[in-house]
Amino acid sequence: MPKRILQGTVTSDKNDQTVTVLVERRFKHPLMEKTIRKSKKYRAHDPENSFKTGDKVRIQECAPVSKSKRWEVVAQ
Repeated sequence: MPKRILQGTVTSDKNDQTVTVLVERRFKHPLMEKTIRKSKKYRAHDPENSFKTGDKVRIQECAPVSKSKRWEVVAQ
């Protein structure tokens, strides 16, 4: 099974080797047919601490790194 890749914006880089990434998805409501924006935050592994708040990044699924980290930063 291929690993999922998501694109989002870094909202926090205060933790060591970790960034919080806000991923927004848009979809059309099935009944109202209005475009809806939903967002979710993911904690991703950043071993070099190279990404800062506001950066656009891509994250990919990986094996669990810690209790809350199941994603790793792939590229900017």
